[in-house]
Amino acid sequence: MDFKDYYKTLDVATDADLKAIKTAYRKLARKFHPDVSSETDAAERFKEVAEAYEVLGDEKKRAEYDEIRKHGGRQQGPGASGFGGAGSFTGSQGGSYNEQDFSDFFSSVFGERGRRASGFDDASGFRSRGRDIEVEMPIFLEDTLAEESKQIKYALPHYDANGQRLQDITKTLNVRIPQGVADGERIRLKGQGAPGLGEGPAGDLYLRVRLVPHPLFDVEAHNLLTTVPLAPWEAALGGKITVPTLQGKIQLTIPPNSQSGQRLRIKGRGLPMKSGTGDLFAVLKVVMPPSADEPTKKLWQQLAEQQAGFDPRNSA
Repeated sequence: MDFKDYYKTLDVATDADLKAIKTAYRKLARKFHPDVSSETDAAERFKEVAEAYEVLGDEKKRAEYDEIRKHGGRQQGPGASGFGGAGSFTGSQGGSYNEQDFSDFFSSVFGERGRRASGFDDASGFRSRGRDIEVEMPIFLEDTLAEESKQIKYALPHYDANGQRLQDITKTLNVRIPQGVADGERIRLKGQGAPGLGEGPAGDLYLRVRLVPHPLFDVEAHNLLTTVPLAPWEAALGGKITVPTLQGKIQLTIPPNSQSGQRLRIKGRGLPMKSGTGDLFAVLKVVMPPSADEPTKKLWQQLAEQQAGFDPRNSA
């Protein structure tokens, strides 16, 4: 099994911090999202990017991965068997990673300990109930507001009467995004998993929600954050500016003497919750002009002289 270089997948340095990794993931996830990408291999590339971020974006998983990478792509320690055996490590968040989700490499390192790929685990070699399946469901923030269903496709494992796996079947479902769904949440669709043996019931399908990074908004629970650049005079004098929301642009009043980093709450413009809606917070960021001519510099000098007693590093 080939070793996967997650740093190369995200195009980041091996000593990149979490912010750089998150930025790279946002860019690539948006680029290869199957709903918007024109790339022929967009779905597979999106899956690779998500897998890389699942590891490098988690401190414990990254440490495990770096240790393996340091030893040339082989697990070390008692009982280590390279990447041939399943589940030599357990995921840092205790999750169960199905082979439909990520690569065999990922499953061999972070898969659930003791899993059997066949799905038949009793003494006689089979069981009547069908196997549960878990797949990723990437959605845009805008999808959480939509009322129409979202189409998903997934591979459905298929077995003969002896428990031997046959060729997978591609299944298509239309799924309504539940009100108040959050990133990482699992949605259970009863009976949509692998078929049972004999007269046994089918397993369940679990959809793991992944909110695709948005170019304008960050997510905090059901609240949204958007950075709003301000000129120094806008922060000092206040006024009205246009800011984006998921529902469209609105006018926001900036109070006089606003500070960089200050949050202005816009009620009810966040993500839907099971009861109500979260809020949008406009995070103010004072931005200086790129350059100043001599008359402008003189004005700044006059301001500095008038405010000679103000020390921003001692204002607390």
